Amino acid sequence: MRKTSLLKKLIQDDEILVMPVAHDATAAKLIELTGFKAVSLGGYPTTATLLGKPDLSLATLTEMCTHAKNIAGAVDIPLFADGDTGHGGIINVMRTVSEFERAGAAGMFIEDQLFPKRCGHMEGKEVIETSEMIAKIKAAVDARVDPDFVIAARTDALAVTGIEDAIERANRYREAGADLIYVEAPTTKEEMIRINREVNAPTLAVQIEGGKTPLLPTNELQEIGYNAVAYPLSTLYAAAFAVRNVLEELMHKGTTSGCMDKMIHFNEFNQLMELASLREKESSYSKI
Repeated sequence: MRKTSLLKKLIQDDEILVMPVAHDATAAKLIELTGFKAVSLGGYPTTATLLGKPDLSLATLTEMCTHAKNIAGAVDIPLFADGDTGHGGIINVMRTVSEFERAGAAGMFIEDQLFPKRCGHMEGKEVIETSEMIAKIKAAVDARVDPDFVIAARTDALAVTGIEDAIERANRYREAGADLIYVEAPTTKEEMIRINREVNAPTLAVQIEGGKTPLLPTNELQEIGYNAVAYPLSTLYAAAFAVRNVLEELMHKGTTSGCMDKMIHFNEFNQLMELASLREKESSYSKI
């Protein structure tokens, strides 16, 4: 089964699809190894990983697609990517879809923020007109080569114009052809319930540690009505926390020996990178 078809099927299944976001290819491999069925990619962790900058539309389409290509190539599970605002107008949206397809992503979302966008849980967001976003969605749907490539639509209207407008936009985006709907940053469980009750489409939840949306267990998100849930920053935040700890240990004690129980070691990491199988393949050609 193509990864696009598999992602669409996983979204449509009765069980909620849990998609941790990989900030890099190693995180993606760990996500797959742990048993998750899909992996996601976000602009926030990509910008932080590649540039050491906040999520303020600083990562270019080329940088995002190169990162997506490397992550998609590191795993066998489908990749769901962040298409930002489509990186511009209608023609830019069409190119964005084409580039992510070529990069090996199985789907992507675009959002209705005004460029330059910012992380959906930050203040000061602005949204474009509903009609402009509808045009972008239709262009995205028409641009995809694989009909199973998942096109998701995100609205940030809840924090800007209110929940009624966010729900209305969500339904209109679904009518325009979006396969999955993502109402960004509800602040209460009641808002999450209402969104799923009134939006006539498969829905995506997002769980950010320290963000505006309540952190709920995946089974509770499923009961509310979500079809999928992404964890955009869990691997990035965990990695940053661990790196800071080991660097502080090294700075203050002159050795990392006190952190050995908090690390993957040399041999285990080589196994994760599949060194032995690659060496075996390499040597097989020498024996011919």
